[in-house]
Amino acid sequence: MIQQKDFEIIIVGGSYSGLSAAMSLGRSLRQVLVIDSGLPCNRQTPHSHNFITHDGEKPAVISAKAKIQVDFYNTVQFYSGTAVDAIKTEKGFEIKTEDGKTFASKKILFATGVKDLLPEIKGFADCWGISVLHCPYCHGYEVKKEKTAIIANGEMGFEYAKLISNWTKELRLLTNGQSTLTSEQTKILKKHQIEIIEDEVDSLEHENGNIQSVVFKNQTKIEVKAIYHRPPFEQHCSLPETLGCELTEQGLIKVDMMQKTNIPGIYASGDSVIQARSVAMAVSSGSFAGASINKELIEESFI
Repeated sequence: MIQQKDFEIIIVGGSYSGLSAAMSLGRSLRQVLVIDSGLPCNRQTPHSHNFITHDGEKPAVISAKAKIQVDFYNTVQFYSGTAVDAIKTEKGFEIKTEDGKTFASKKILFATGVKDLLPEIKGFADCWGISVLHCPYCHGYEVKKEKTAIIANGEMGFEYAKLISNWTKELRLLTNGQSTLTSEQTKILKKHQIEIIEDEVDSLEHENGNIQSVVFKNQTKIEVKAIYHRPPFEQHCSLPETLGCELTEQGLIKVDMMQKTNIPGIYASGDSVIQARSVAMAVSSGSFAGASINKELIEESFI
């Protein structure tokens, strides 16, 4: 049970980036509240990779370990819930949760991540994070040399195909409709034996999220073991925009080198600000954000 209502910092989002920031701030003797809904975007992913000391571990295990370690610092408290409203006050900010609780702080860190907008392809959501992947650095090794497809078109499809060809040569580019590749891009892909299929995708056949084949609307199908796709996304939490935080053209929260947004006192870290999403990068940006917030609090106390 949380007795106090006033904190120095409220962290909205208690996954990898938020927990990393909380550790930096706890070790800096700061009064911190972490508000988290318990629904990280990679909760369906069976294993996390490319993060030293945790390679191959379940994402939930990593975050559970992190929370235990952060909880060691008695100035850090946790609140299980969803932040639904935020306002600027004379002393800082107030955050209201879905169940009606209100907490105040001098600074806010949004580590709330993004929400992927998945295509309406039957079976796609079931396979997302398991055999339908977004990052070859996170998951490419596990499906190396396997029959692989990419769902993308145009410039993104071309660049994605070049990238994934490093992990497998059994590669097809599914444009899911008429190709928008240039003639030169098409020529280059064909030169590297990357087949381009323009048929529209109908569904994914899978077993417990492990894809077996792609079925097209013309009822043809191809066998694959993995698919890569980069879906559009939106901010998982609308509160930064409510408070006036600017977004980039890509829809990420705009921050400077110190993880500061354009609104004084508001910081952001993790997937909500990083184009290249991974656990390791989320941890790194959270740790730096925590140090940056602590530095600003020290500077303010010396005025």
